[in-house]
Amino acid sequence: MKTIKGPGIFLAQFVGKDKPFDNLKNICDWANNLGYKSVQIPSWEQGLIDLKKAGESKTYCDEIKGIVNEAGMEISELSTHLQGQLVASHYSYDKMFDAFAPANLHGNVKDRTLWAIDQLKLASNASKHLGLTEIATFSGSLLFHTMYPWPQRPKGLVEAGFKELAKRWTPILDHFDNNGVDVCYEIHPGEDLHDGVTFERFLKATNNHSRVKILYDPSHFVLQQMDYLKYIDYYHQYIKMFHVKDAEFNPSGKSGVYGGYQEWIDRPGRFRSLGDGQVDFKSIFSKLSQYGFDGWAVLEWECCIKSPEQGAREGSKFISDHIIEVSDKAFDDFASGNTDQNHIKDILGL
Repeated sequence: MKTIKGPGIFLAQFVGKDKPFDNLKNICDWANNLGYKSVQIPSWEQGLIDLKKAGESKTYCDEIKGIVNEAGMEISELSTHLQGQLVASHYSYDKMFDAFAPANLHGNVKDRTLWAIDQLKLASNASKHLGLTEIATFSGSLLFHTMYPWPQRPKGLVEAGFKELAKRWTPILDHFDNNGVDVCYEIHPGEDLHDGVTFERFLKATNNHSRVKILYDPSHFVLQQMDYLKYIDYYHQYIKMFHVKDAEFNPSGKSGVYGGYQEWIDRPGRFRSLGDGQVDFKSIFSKLSQYGFDGWAVLEWECCIKSPEQGAREGSKFISDHIIEVSDKAFDDFASGNTDQNHIKDILGL
């Protein structure tokens, strides 16, 4: 067993134009003052990191790392969620997903996809330069619009979709393999990798690529009404990243898992600040510790009610209080005695 590292904080929901959220130094100082020990950096935020420069220059990455370390922090991982989303996107979402790419690529899906792939490779290089061994991302989706089987899906559609998804990702995964970095897909509604079955489909389609791993976020399982504890039992060997995010699900006679196209505040499934939702974090931290997860417990703040500042203040203590300092001894060691093979044979009557 190993002690989980933390608390860390994902900066994506906090970056802004106003201090202390306006640059890497200020936001790291702010996070450190709240008790966080690491930051997960969204690689698309130019105010925090120049990804192209980071992918090409170790000297620049040393400067970035120095800024973070000077604030008393570490970098837990880089995030490439938005770029990963664009590796595979069904045309029905193209207008909305254009916002994830530079303006000159809007409406040009082919070049936008190539840009996203290049971004992932730059992030892989940057991770190596920074001494990181995992990265966070989304898988993207070619199939999610067919998630509900009506109209009836033609035979072979799902297999073809995952074959194409794996075809696009395999060269990226090979690049990450060359850099010694795992690709941790956040299992998330809207992505083709949104539960255990779809993760297994993708893993099989990539010929069990050694760099295919999981970013575990229990909030997304609450919204799907999955057993998020049993998920750890099934897939703990693949879980290399952990977003600590709370959620609740309160179905009614009017709306359930699909949400009725309502705003987040009115949906039965809602993200909440840590401690305000229904996730059993005590059991999650216990299971992850039991299975030897030694990555970072990283706050991802998303709440439809509470402010991000309050969520961040409370989140640091919440995570710290849940981290288990694992034991290096058995509780009944006091009753043990010296044994040898002859003693063991005597006990067995041999």
